[in-house]
Amino acid sequence: MAVPLPTDRTRWRCTLCGNLTRFDVTRSTRAVEYVHLDLAGEPRVEEREVLSESIESVRCRWCNAVDQIELVDRPSAGASA
Repeated sequence: MAVPLPTDRTRWRCTLCGNLTRFDVTRSTRAVEYVHLDLAGEPRVEEREVLSESIESVRCRWCNAVDQIELVDRPSAGASA
C-alpha cells in the first residue's frame, strides 16, 4: 500500500500508538547523479536530480506497526501569520 508524503500542512501519525515523530520509510527513487571521482577513485555525488520517487511503506518506530500510518493536519496548518 502506498503511503502519501506529508506536505507543509500535514504530517504522519501512527493510528495504533499515536507516534508523530519516528518512522522507518522504505522508498523507491529513480535519479540521475553526476558523480565525480577523485584521482584515487573515490566517488562523490556532486549533483542529483530525482526523476521519480514513491513511498513503499512506513513503519512506526515505537510500536512496529505497518500500514497503520495516516496523514493528519500539522498544528500550525490552521494558523495564519
